[in-house]
Amino acid sequence: MELWLTLLVVAIVVIFFVVQSNKKRAQAELADAEAEARRLYERLGGQTMNLVAPGDNLPAGQALADAGERYTAAGSQLESARTINQYRLVAETSIEGLLYVRAARTAMDLDPGPEVPSLVGKRRTGALTEPVSAEVEGRTYTGSPDPSDENRHYYPGGRVDGRPVPAGWYNTPWWQPALAGAAGVFVGMMVFDAMIAPAYAMGAVEGGDQSGGEAGGDAGDAGADGGDAGGGDYGGGDFGGGDFGGGDFGGFE
Repeated sequence: MELWLTLLVVAIVVIFFVVQSNKKRAQAELADAEAEARRLYERLGGQTMNLVAPGDNLPAGQALADAGERYTAAGSQLESARTINQYRLVAETSIEGLLYVRAARTAMDLDPGPEVPSLVGKRRTGALTEPVSAEVEGRTYTGSPDPSDENRHYYPGGRVDGRPVPAGWYNTPWWQPALAGAAGVFVGMMVFDAMIAPAYAMGAVEGGDQSGGEAGGDAGDAGADGGDAGGGDYGGGDFGGGDFGGGDFGGFE
């Protein structure tokens, strides 16, 4: 009986220390996630507020407007964030904004500034190296590695409806669902088939991979991070609640 009681006491003590250790580790991870989210959010705020695009530089102005939208969204997410996953979502939104700031600086012939954490989806989809164009339902869609008054909408690279889209400057933000209401998803698919898929095929994309295996890997990343996000402005699917819904970027490194 005494041996049994001794073993029971030892087991209780071990369980207590394990629970306490796990609790401390979880608290440390939460604190780290919050600190990183706040650091990226404040960095985005500083860069958007200290950069003004000339009135005649349409691409830079559009990129800064997009960065400002991400700053506003990240601030809203930060106010309600309480979990690691929610703080990670704030960080991802802030990184998206920082990518737009870099694009704006590039459009103004400025040094793009310090690097930002790499988003997995962006890294795997590559970037345009040559101009591309296509006609879809009577409308012309174009893309280019360089900004211009025509191609003023920057896309940092990611997935649209599960398909890889390279970073570049486009004449219209066709990846947004608001482009054509409920038909926006179908428009995006048609633009991909007519312009983006051929761009990969003819080598007009550097550092990207359109293969099924790569797509599957990114889809897995997106699914995992979509679960982390647990809803919110950018949670859900590729078109959920913003330009870069859940699966478009899929986490950062």
